[in-house]
Amino acid sequence: MPCKHIAGIRNVTPSALGCEECLQTGDIWLHLRICRTCGHVGCCDDSPNKHATKHFHLTKHPIIEGYDPPEGWGWCYVDKIMFDLSNRKTPHNGPIPRYY
Repeated sequence: MPCKHIAGIRNVTPSALGCEECLQTGDIWLHLRICRTCGHVGCCDDSPNKHATKHFHLTKHPIIEGYDPPEGWGWCYVDKIMFDLSNRKTPHNGPIPRYY
């Protein structure tokens, strides 16, 4: 079954050069995800704080992109579907700090 939210994917500006919340608290992350509704940059579910998923639960913004490293895929939290974003990757605004 196709994702009902793909049509809502926006070109966004990243909210930070790393996980927005982890940068504020001094925490670490493994990989980054970017919300394709608002541009919030959060850490992945393999990271201690899982800020990208927390952002979804708070906002209900359905689509994230594998942002760093740029992986070329998208994920819909609602429909639980992965899809190709290799031709629509969000560019970085600058160097991303590394913690691994």
